[in-house]
Amino acid sequence: MPVRMLTALVQREGDGWVALCPELDVASQGDTVEQAKANLREAVELFLETASQAEVEQRLHSETYLSPLEVDFG
Repeated sequence: MPVRMLTALVQREGDGWVALCPELDVASQGDTVEQAKANLREAVELFLETASQAEVEQRLHSETYLSPLEVDFG
C-alpha cells in the first residue's frame, strides 16, 4: 500500500485537541495531541477507503503550506 505524507494541524479546543488534515478537509479530535493525531489518521484512512476516486481528487489539495502570517491586531 503506498504511503503519502499529509499535514496534521492540531489545536487545543476546550479540554481536548482538534486535528485537521487540510489537504483533504478531514478533521477529528482527542483528549491528547497523540490521540487527536491517531484519530485523524484513522479518519483520513477511512475517507480514502470509502470515497470515490473522483471525490478524493476533488478534495485533495496537492500543495499545502503552513506559514507565519503577520496581521494588525488591536
